[in-house]
Amino acid sequence: MSRQPNILILMADQLAGPFFPDGPADWLHAPNLRRLAERSVRFPAAYAASPLCAPSRASFMAGQLPSRTGVYDNAAEFPSSVPTFAHHLRRAGYRTVLSGKMHFVGPDQLHGFEERLTTDIYPADFGWTPDYRKPHERIDWWYHNLGSVSGAGVAEITNQLEYDDEVAHFAVQKLYDLARGHDSRPWCLTVSFTHPHDPYVARRRHWELYEDCAHLDPAQPPIPYEDMDPHSQRILDACDWRRYAITPEMIRRARRGYFASISYIDEKIGEILSVLEATRQEAVIVVLSDHGDMLGERGLWFKMHFFEHSAGVPLMIAAPGSCPAAARLRSARSMSAPRSATWPG
Repeated sequence: MSRQPNILILMADQLAGPFFPDGPADWLHAPNLRRLAERSVRFPAAYAASPLCAPSRASFMAGQLPSRTGVYDNAAEFPSSVPTFAHHLRRAGYRTVLSGKMHFVGPDQLHGFEERLTTDIYPADFGWTPDYRKPHERIDWWYHNLGSVSGAGVAEITNQLEYDDEVAHFAVQKLYDLARGHDSRPWCLTVSFTHPHDPYVARRRHWELYEDCAHLDPAQPPIPYEDMDPHSQRILDACDWRRYAITPEMIRRARRGYFASISYIDEKIGEILSVLEATRQEAVIVVLSDHGDMLGERGLWFKMHFFEHSAGVPLMIAAPGSCPAAARLRSARSMSAPRSATWPG
């Protein structure tokens, strides 16, 4: 491209990297992400800076570790004094727009974005501050519990579905607006969804895609609590696991809801990419997530773990004119895989 390229960032929430070994796993119903992967640089071993929403997103925005941003948990303020990629892009002449979640805590809800199309899905206050003097005390209004597992199933509307429907709608409208050419600047549009984050519920048309899925049971069997490492025990205690009798069928339903939510996100991404193509706009497209989800592997759930399903994330970058045949990875994701990518050509 002769001029500065437009940039479209598509961000999921809690999307585990092992389900994207080289683009979406072949059994996932994700045709839009699969087509995008075919012309993308795919990173086989990408990891979150921290397997928790606010710290990971602050690191994504700033390109710095939590030790530098000071964002260690979901109640830590992201200081306005920390420059982000949105600040740098604006200095370079870009129009920067955000639609969706970024989990900014504190009064600054832009952090370099010129325009924000939606509110965040979570409050920006400091209500989720844990008491670090009592590390083993469960905070009912802060931590997950396994009700997300026992309550998995079908729902046609939830707060999260409503939110992500709106995120996609406003992103589509903004792409139409950008296509009018009233602003000559290149643009960076970040579209950040809250799925497939639990609760593990999905609309029936997505749920039914995984009726006969062969991946509804975790690949790694549960580890007895007494044999777990201390960190895993602490996080499982935070999930209030003793109050729930989680059955194998509940686990299968939770994983089915999660996979269905990936298909829902794929559908929303397809809507956005269709408008980009229809309006004949070109952009560098980045696909990523803030962290993953253990999803029953090793008997663990959700995030905050440093195992592959929690810390590993998908990362794909597609530029206009990328060569599909040359973009395939030459190595699979593994615990020992280097943090590298296979570039087209």
